[in-house]
Amino acid sequence: MIHETSVSTLASAATRAEVAPSEAPAHATRQLRVCHVAYTFYEADNRVIRYAREMVALGHSVDVIALRKSGQRFVETVDGVRVLRIQQRSITETAAAVYLAKLLWFLVKSTTVLTGLTVRHRYDLVHVHNIPDFLVFSALVPKLTGARLILDIHDVVPELYCGKFGVTDGSAIFKSLVAVERASCSFANHVIVANDLWHATVARRSSRRCTTILNYPDVSVFKPVAPECRRADGRFLFLYPGSLNYHQGVDVAVRAFSLVAGQMPGSEFHIYGEGPMRPRLVRLVDELGLKDRVAIHDRVSIGDMAAVIASSDAGVVPKRADGFGNEAFSTKILEFMASGVPVIVSRTRVDQHHFDHTIVRFFASGDERDLAAAMVDTYYNRSEATQRAAAARTFALRNSWQQRGIEYRSLVESLVSSPRRLALN
Repeated sequence: MIHETSVSTLASAATRAEVAPSEAPAHATRQLRVCHVAYTFYEADNRVIRYAREMVALGHSVDVIALRKSGQRFVETVDGVRVLRIQQRSITETAAAVYLAKLLWFLVKSTTVLTGLTVRHRYDLVHVHNIPDFLVFSALVPKLTGARLILDIHDVVPELYCGKFGVTDGSAIFKSLVAVERASCSFANHVIVANDLWHATVARRSSRRCTTILNYPDVSVFKPVAPECRRADGRFLFLYPGSLNYHQGVDVAVRAFSLVAGQMPGSEFHIYGEGPMRPRLVRLVDELGLKDRVAIHDRVSIGDMAAVIASSDAGVVPKRADGFGNEAFSTKILEFMASGVPVIVSRTRVDQHHFDHTIVRFFASGDERDLAAAMVDTYYNRSEATQRAAAARTFALRNSWQQRGIEYRSLVESLVSSPRRLALN
């Protein structure tokens, strides 16, 4: 096990490992210093990657404070972004106390490192990504020195906690988490929310200074495989890429596949991801006798995942429609669409809000038999699936980061333009 470096050592190392400033673009009046803080693995979080790369492309200096996997360097420059990996994590938490302890320790470390960096070079913008909401308070010193502060709500924490640990929305814990959300939103200068349904929730109970920015796909990364490069091995690959939490419903997909695998010669189901459900999924695959047809892989980088998605034959997004999963937007749907891959989607409230039957193959959430029927339909009716995929790719191109990234650039401009004006467009 890698020894955890002390907080003070991380802070001093971060300030020593300065990256030479990029040359600012001709349309920028000056270079911005931007820092993202996220309890995530940078190389596997496409939302953080896109924001960071966007600012680097505009000539700004960008730091990211994030998690570290075993064997990774503490400080590394990735595509012009300086990544400071301050805490190691394995995604196996099943107890709330353990999960909270790790979050609090990350808060302490990120506060110390961010304060140390601010003392040396003031930031213009600090963009903090939940979970947790209270991570926004790590930016206290930057805010006091003039930085503008964004809180980016990827997931609504009170509802997520209910789904993850089985508490009700009438519990004291839920009400406490809502209070934390409200205080965190108030502390930020602006709040980004990951979808329209959650925007309404957050605006109602926490903040009206909200903007919805979906996790739009980067179509320079997620794109179809050239026809001459497609597999010719006779297999038909169903794919799920993402976190392995209960609300994602991956166990439903495994059971569905077991019902019809014998009807689909050469078919396989591949799962990529990490999370508390993984041990249960491994046991389920073994119990169903599917070891030769279902493969569970470790999480991989965004670039590698894009290649895996593009080489699959059908995507499966099997979220449960009860509780948190009903309103959690799955960016993997748009990534399948951008890659020209037909996608089978659980009929959740959020996905019915954004998509229809002309671009996805819906099935009844939690119903393994209906999902099994959707798999068989996609396997045998490939011309119809291809037509849906073509229409879906057009939809994804209209809703890509390349088309919609202006939303983020405009927000940053509005925040930093007073008193120091910078034209980002």
